[in-house]
Amino acid sequence: MKKIAIEGSSLKEVLNWPAEYFDSFVLVNKPIVFTIGSAEVLGQFAQKETELIVELAQIDGGGEGVLPTIAKVAKYIAKLKQLSAINCIVHAIDCAKPNLKLREHLEKTGFVITNIPGIGEAYYKKIIV
Repeated sequence: MKKIAIEGSSLKEVLNWPAEYFDSFVLVNKPIVFTIGSAEVLGQFAQKETELIVELAQIDGGGEGVLPTIAKVAKYIAKLKQLSAINCIVHAIDCAKPNLKLREHLEKTGFVITNIPGIGEAYYKKIIV
């Protein structure tokens, strides 16, 4: 995977952040906009009991490994906080401009279209940590 920055920090730097950084800046259970490489991402991250919830609403740009980078950071957070699973939700069903490459990638990596209570239809995958 090509080296890409997350809000100006390298993946290596982010994977050395302490739990407090993630609690303060990432796991806020509110929509946040951030950059990864050339992509601007709208997502929401939360810890619910023993699980990490990663919800991605929009990804503009990218193509250089944005989703695998998010997955690496999510796995790091889950291990750091001793969580049992990561629930990944990607809203890519009813987009005005559907990204067919994204959909293909999601399906190839095990995401399935699921009706999620309180959210509706989205691509979903549960990763056991």
